[in-house]
Amino acid sequence: MAKCTYNLYKIKNKRLNLLLLRYRWRQHFAAFLVSLSLKKITVPPPQKIMAAPMVFGRNIRTFGRIFVGVSQSFLQGSIGLNACRYHGRSTLCRPLQLPAACLHTGTFSSSLPSSVIVTEEPDTLYQKVSLLVKGHDKAVLDSYEFFAILAAKELGVTLGKVFEPPKNIERLTLLKSVHIFKKHRVQYEMRTHYRCIELSRVTGSTAQVYLEYIQRNLPEGVAMEVTKTSMEKVPEHLLEPMWNDPPTEEKPSQ
Repeated sequence: MAKCTYNLYKIKNKRLNLLLLRYRWRQHFAAFLVSLSLKKITVPPPQKIMAAPMVFGRNIRTFGRIFVGVSQSFLQGSIGLNACRYHGRSTLCRPLQLPAACLHTGTFSSSLPSSVIVTEEPDTLYQKVSLLVKGHDKAVLDSYEFFAILAAKELGVTLGKVFEPPKNIERLTLLKSVHIFKKHRVQYEMRTHYRCIELSRVTGSTAQVYLEYIQRNLPEGVAMEVTKTSMEKVPEHLLEPMWNDPPTEEKPSQ
């Protein structure tokens, strides 16, 4: 019985609030009409006859703004009073308001210089760069091999051999438990898979960029070993053979 009386009391309060909102809206509208009737529109002389339509249009615009504001307040009040009944609880349905901080209106300006540094030092040349990757999961190595080959093709790096060396298997025999007889043993097996990728005729800067890119994306539990074979100039003392030197005269010993 108390719940029914409480619901009736809530319904009566909502009806009274709606009636009050309608009464206030009528009061605002009546006050606006009275203000319009009290205003006197003075017609200017013939040389300024074009000002009357402008004054009339200004009054129409103000009336529209006031009407829109009153209607919005009335709608917000009605939305707040319309409660969503669910298991005897009322929740107010309010419109979603997005904060102004979510919108980015700034302009991007890059202050970093985009100049290319040219050095007189010659770049290092590598005849071969060998990448040996090892891990315990073969599927991970297959995926990483596909990624490394695709990155080399995108950078224009010349690929050499891509092969899979034989896997290494280590076995460890231990007791099943510390507190057990010696004849009860268990054997653990650790398999290490390898994958080798060779790059041929690469410059030092290109190799540095490529290695940094693929090493940053190295999967977890995978190790990499890099072997570089660089090309060097022949030393000057080896350019000419030793037998081309003029013979030295030996002085007789006294």
